[in-house]
Amino acid sequence: MNKTAEVIIIGGGINGCAAAYYLAKKGVTNVMVLEATKSIGHGGSSRNGGGVRQSGRDVRELPYAMYGIQHLWPTLSEELGVDVEYTQKGNLRLGKTEEHLKKLQTLASNAQAVGLDVRMVDAKEVKEICPYLSDEVIGASWCPTDGHANPLTTTLGFYKRALEMGVRFMTDAPVKELRKVKGKVRKVILQDGTELEGETIILAAGYESRYIARTIGVDVPMTRLIDECLVTEMQPHMFDIMLGTAGADFYGHQAKHGSFVFGSDSGLEDTTEMRDPSDVVTNSMTLSASCRAIMGYIPALKDAKVVRSWCGWLDMAYDGVPFISPVEEAPGLILACGFTGHGFGTGPAVGLMLAQMVVGEETVVDISPLRYDRFQPVR
Repeated sequence: MNKTAEVIIIGGGINGCAAAYYLAKKGVTNVMVLEATKSIGHGGSSRNGGGVRQSGRDVRELPYAMYGIQHLWPTLSEELGVDVEYTQKGNLRLGKTEEHLKKLQTLASNAQAVGLDVRMVDAKEVKEICPYLSDEVIGASWCPTDGHANPLTTTLGFYKRALEMGVRFMTDAPVKELRKVKGKVRKVILQDGTELEGETIILAAGYESRYIARTIGVDVPMTRLIDECLVTEMQPHMFDIMLGTAGADFYGHQAKHGSFVFGSDSGLEDTTEMRDPSDVVTNSMTLSASCRAIMGYIPALKDAKVVRSWCGWLDMAYDGVPFISPVEEAPGLILACGFTGHGFGTGPAVGLMLAQMVVGEETVVDISPLRYDRFQPVR
């Protein structure tokens, strides 16, 4: 096995696979991607509800979220040679109380200030956009350029194209530590003792990125939180838009084949914090809370059967937005973690920007607010 590469990417999710693809597209094909589990995209990239949205985001995320939707997602199926099921029919973020509407208005106003087409709509217009929603919805924010896609086919599409272009992938290859050589991060040590060496290391391994970065004295302020999704049996076609709520009690859409895919929480996810990260078993309190929330907003689904549910761990950044930047005190290392459950829809744009960092290009948009060192000691 060739144990050296120009670029080693730790993490075989959408960010790692997209970075590998865009590097190969730029001519950097001596790339190795390491995935800790036995399958590509096993983490959050295959355990999310598929939202490709701009609305409801922190303004620091908006420039690259908007870039991806304007320039990458529309032609991604053709580029990757797989149907990523990208659907751009808009996103309603729903509110049932005046407090909900105030929250949505603040998010909409902040987004409008950076150029996003999003506006508030009243209950009448909500029903015109989606007549299946509950009469309890009194308003929403509406972003017509938001949408959704299939996380599995998208992640595997990037993997497939990168593989075809010469990128090497290693599964079942958990990383134990990083090591510096003459002050530069160059070595990646696997749990089985295998030593790999690269000119640049991209660390995109979700919450495990924190443990790995600590091995060279870099700490990234984030924690982990479990999140769950469910799929219903196939339903007659109802709508193509993406849904979310001000209360963040569920989000989701109707998939191409008719099933509904929803992500949600119960508000009690912190109680699972002590579970082992390899434990990805759903729990009864979240699934039941999810169903109650969904029925409360979409009464037409009250009799729909749930056919499958799954869960996964989010890498929650301390301030809710990711860390995407080189690390100055660890030359050769680039971080891409802490996506806080918002990472799938921005995956193509993040992958492109990681590739640009490696080859010394300016990123397509300014992401300096996402530097890893944005936190300072309070004393």
